[in-house]
Amino acid sequence: MPARIYQPARNAMQSGVGKTKYWLLEHVSDSARSVDPLMGWTSNSDTQAQVRIRFDSKEAALAYAEAHGIDAVVQDPKRRKPNIRAGGYGENFATNRRGAWTH
Repeated sequence: MPARIYQPARNAMQSGVGKTKYWLLEHVSDSARSVDPLMGWTSNSDTQAQVRIRFDSKEAALAYAEAHGIDAVVQDPKRRKPNIRAGGYGENFATNRRGAWTH
């Protein structure tokens, strides 16, 4: 059963990068998910699909996968270019602005 090792993306609703410093090993399910007709819950017959293991580094996750005979695929994160301005947030309220400040 394959697994994937990845670093989770930041929450789209927040500007911070919390919970993105660690790496996850997550098993990929072989079977499709099904909907329970009574409760409407989505379930899977494969219990390994419920397992997510957290690691401090990519190397630690790969070492764990090798030690336990798990064939894993590593998905490297796509880094975002930092948006750093010279004056920072205070530049919005600077008194020495060259143009008119409208807003």
